[in-house]
Amino acid sequence: MADSDVGQLARRVMELVLRHQRRAMAGSADGAEGGCAAPPGESCPRCLAAQVRQVAGAVAAGRPVTFVLPAFPGKSPNTAKVLGVLPDLAERLALEFLDGLCGRIQAVYAPGARVLICSDGRVFSDAVGIPDEHITAYQRALQTLIDRLPHQGVGLFTLDDVPELADTGHDRMRAVLAERYAEPLAVLRERVRSGEEVALYRAITRFLFEDGNTPGYTGSRAALQRDARARAYTVIQRSRAWGALLAERFPDAVRLSIHPQPCGAEKLGIHLVETADNWLTPWHSVALDTGERFVLVPRGEAERRGAHLVYSGGRPSHYTLAGARVPADAGALLPTDAGGARVPAASGPRREAT
Repeated sequence: MADSDVGQLARRVMELVLRHQRRAMAGSADGAEGGCAAPPGESCPRCLAAQVRQVAGAVAAGRPVTFVLPAFPGKSPNTAKVLGVLPDLAERLALEFLDGLCGRIQAVYAPGARVLICSDGRVFSDAVGIPDEHITAYQRALQTLIDRLPHQGVGLFTLDDVPELADTGHDRMRAVLAERYAEPLAVLRERVRSGEEVALYRAITRFLFEDGNTPGYTGSRAALQRDARARAYTVIQRSRAWGALLAERFPDAVRLSIHPQPCGAEKLGIHLVETADNWLTPWHSVALDTGERFVLVPRGEAERRGAHLVYSGGRPSHYTLAGARVPADAGALLPTDAGGARVPAASGPRREAT
């Protein structure tokens, strides 16, 4: 294949991905520095140029394009935001989107694409307050959902899958990861103080504060905020270490992110499910059927809007507004047993999906 044909095909592949770009817009609260100037819905030339080289390498070799996505860590521990500890319709919609994207890429490039979800919950579970047994259950259920996807374009990779770390114990896994790949916390703190990566730090702090502000929390908001700020550095440090490990193991992959990214960055932010919040993800929210489409919202917002809770397989699945449809295949959402984790009882009107 001629170089010009390789480049053209690589651009077509990346344009399909860029339609769903989660990016920091110029002048926005997400991060004014480095925001994309291209209008929403249009491919950003700088972001396209930053990624197309990796895609072109795969196209020239005639192999599938590999995308690495650190994501799907585990459900927030705050049930004011989510329905329980296992994946639900919010994750299923995100996985179906990724698998469908692989299918659309295959339609223009026969070898297709593969999205490797690098589930990072084990990396920082102790810092975000999710028990390791919940991480295990979440990952097992996630794999069950992945196995059902029609295009088989999605894979799963976790810290437990790193050969030299397997069977060393979860705390030891995290310690070795930090020792080998993490930058010192002091360096990270200084970078944030100097104005770099402030948007990411604030977003992680907000999530940690919200996750800790559960109905059972009895401390002060000020104390919780201080604790969230301190833990945010650890989460970012470990996430970066995980990213460094992934870059070492998958050097030819296109790197995706669930966070907005500066224009032309080496990673590309991507939306998984429609949401009005540029930082919201399936594991910090629930799926809400508006009657026209599914969107992600915190559980509390869905209940404030008077949405009905839909069950699938005896477990909470998603919310639906009055008059909205119930998916015909919602009953096939998940198996009833996914690692034996207990799901907190859900409140509100109950509907069983059919």
